[in-house]
Amino acid sequence: MIDYVRTHAPRFGAEPILTVLSEHGIGVAPSTYYAHHARGFGPSVRELDDAYAANELYDIWKRNRRLYGRRKLWKAALRAGIPIGRDRVERLMKLAGISGVKRGKRKTITTASDPKAARHPDHVKRQWAWPSRPDQWWVADFTYVWTIAGFCYVSFITDVFSRRILGWRVMTSKTTTLVLSALEQSLFTRRRTNVEFVTTGLLHHSDAGTQGGFNRSSQHSEMRSADGTTSGMV
Repeated sequence: MIDYVRTHAPRFGAEPILTVLSEHGIGVAPSTYYAHHARGFGPSVRELDDAYAANELYDIWKRNRRLYGRRKLWKAALRAGIPIGRDRVERLMKLAGISGVKRGKRKTITTASDPKAARHPDHVKRQWAWPSRPDQWWVADFTYVWTIAGFCYVSFITDVFSRRILGWRVMTSKTTTLVLSALEQSLFTRRRTNVEFVTTGLLHHSDAGTQGGFNRSSQHSEMRSADGTTSGMV
């Protein structure tokens, strides 16, 4: 608006223009205009100070992988010897167009239950506290972890008796390979120390998710052991 007044002031005069603008709800004080006029319509000392400070904050934010929000950026600026207030940091972050990472705002679903799908019987019957031996029950599940690069999905299989994670796999997508790889690693873990390990009497338990391929591969498949026997998996 100052530039508009400056452009038309030689023809109409500055104060008449400011009066008309004020009548239309655009208030620009004459003292503001003349202050700009006195310094040649350049930036004010405060504007220059803000510009320098915003550049320094941007450099700190960039050095910290563009993660810092207002509080951490403010503390980092103080450690760097920049005397600045937290509220000013917030204002300059908006001026520079930067923001911190917002955690806990993303949501994904790893188990999509289908009430119409066939549900396999629960042979464990929720008696998790009473396993009598290792390799009696293997429990399978998968979850997700948010990273800077995006979501990663983690599948794992745990022996209920020992509470040991026998196999796990991390992938960037929810596929059949995610759960089958964890199962294959679990078998390898047991056979690495016991080449005669068989799956007879072993019960594999997972939830009732129905993502593509999971219902068959991880909840109701058959696992053939080294001696040719098979054991049902729930």
